[in-house]
Amino acid sequence: MVEAAVETGQSTPMTDEKQTPAHARPALRHWALVAAGCGAVIAGALAVSPAQGSTTANGAAGPVVRPVPDADAPDPAKAELPLDCGPFPVKVALRASASFDGRAVTVAAAHCAADNGTPPDGAYLLGAGPDGRPVVQATLVRPEEGLTLAEMRLRSDGTITGRAKGYSSTDVPHCCPDLTVSLTWTPQHGQWTRTETKTPLTGI
Repeated sequence: MVEAAVETGQSTPMTDEKQTPAHARPALRHWALVAAGCGAVIAGALAVSPAQGSTTANGAAGPVVRPVPDADAPDPAKAELPLDCGPFPVKVALRASASFDGRAVTVAAAHCAADNGTPPDGAYLLGAGPDGRPVVQATLVRPEEGLTLAEMRLRSDGTITGRAKGYSSTDVPHCCPDLTVSLTWTPQHGQWTRTETKTPLTGI
């Protein structure tokens, strides 16, 4: 495991039960630990400029990442998120914003606002479309994975981190998740490499 202190933007919890425009709020800045691993590759539309940015552990140049206020980044409440909610509205639970090589992006976790319980989240990377409206550039977590995101962060080295509740098997009741899932997405050649670590849930 490789660890280093980096400055990040933290996700902002959303309190409105329905999908409505979020109030402007500056992204929080803090320090976090970087954890490295191996995992699946997620295709994404966000291009990374190899000629700029910080140098990663393997010597490759990363994107230039700077914090931006949520008001200056894509608003997930205005995006068409790939969630099949039927008659229920979409609730944006978390969002975090940053500038990648001069382009504002937002990571957001959202789920269907059902009458009972909390359905699993989907997590998405949003950017500006040709008409300026926010569009999904990459799906980071699919609702079918059964995860509930508690935290998402955009780090200054270009990686995205998340923390979620999950289930060790389909036999675990939906009321009682028994895993903490730590997630990391690393940009590599226009794609996102996802790594995750699962530990028994002791509080989240």
